[in-house]
Amino acid sequence: MPRAGLCSCWGGRVLPLLLAYVCYLLLGATVFQLLEKQAEAQSRDQFQFEKLRFLENYTCLDQRALEQFVQVIMEAWVKGVNPKGNSTNPSNWDFGSSFFFAGTVVTTIGYGNLAPSTEAGQVFCVFYALVGIPLNVVFLNHLGAGLHGHLATLERWEEQPRRSQLLQILGLALFLTLGTLVILIFPPMVFSHVEGWSFGEGFYFAFITLSTIGFGDYVVGTDPSKHYISVYRSLAALWILLGLAWLALILPLGPLLLHRCSQLWLLRLRQGCDIEKAPGGTHREGSTAARETQIIGQDFLIQRRGLGNEDPQGTPYIPYIPPGRE
Repeated sequence: MPRAGLCSCWGGRVLPLLLAYVCYLLLGATVFQLLEKQAEAQSRDQFQFEKLRFLENYTCLDQRALEQFVQVIMEAWVKGVNPKGNSTNPSNWDFGSSFFFAGTVVTTIGYGNLAPSTEAGQVFCVFYALVGIPLNVVFLNHLGAGLHGHLATLERWEEQPRRSQLLQILGLALFLTLGTLVILIFPPMVFSHVEGWSFGEGFYFAFITLSTIGFGDYVVGTDPSKHYISVYRSLAALWILLGLAWLALILPLGPLLLHRCSQLWLLRLRQGCDIEKAPGGTHREGSTAARETQIIGQDFLIQRRGLGNEDPQGTPYIPYIPPGRE
């Protein structure tokens, strides 16, 4: 019997989800290949052309010497050293940059443009992440639970006046709008201005960062030709933490807000049917339907309050049965 139940669960739930998951991955692979493969080939050809032109202009160098120099550049880049500029470039391990790196570790963003190069730093990073990642998850979960406690009145939606329902929807919409502006609109504008990116690139960086994907193709505070303020990357790390906290707050609110909006819309439709007047008894039927809906809603509230078949005054509750349905 347990084996039959396991096979039923696998065939009824796991297998369709697995097929959908694999199909989604195949779709993404196909689209990314179509969009990026040709651009990659063009970049590779352009790089080879630039190397050949460099060798033609500097005949004292040979192919082997150039390849060795390119290897040195690649090793420097892997260790977090930007090949552009000179030795006076800002350090990647000052306190602001280190704080930014610590934030990317505990949030599992991991841009990949900077990593510990010493054995001691790598060992410390492992143990730091083992403690910091669960701490970050607990922190975000507690923020979500705190918001749920403050919005407990939304659970008693049906018991509140219609005006309060509308005000709650407007308050939630205002909260989501302001949060979107502060977290997802204004920071990309600032990053675009400071880093010289377009707004699309800044928004792309913000989304890739807050979704903890962290490709590393766009990272703030890494251009050696620009002079950043000392706390620039620290402020970026604080924005990451606030952005992740805001996402933890609004993720439970999205489905809740949609549900409340649909309830308000259905309520207005019922009101329209109730006050609509039509000749030949149509209005009476509409009133009867509205009354039936009201009785059903009252019955639902009584059941939710755990009162069984009695109303709040203790009198027996007799459900309304429309004419012709006995």
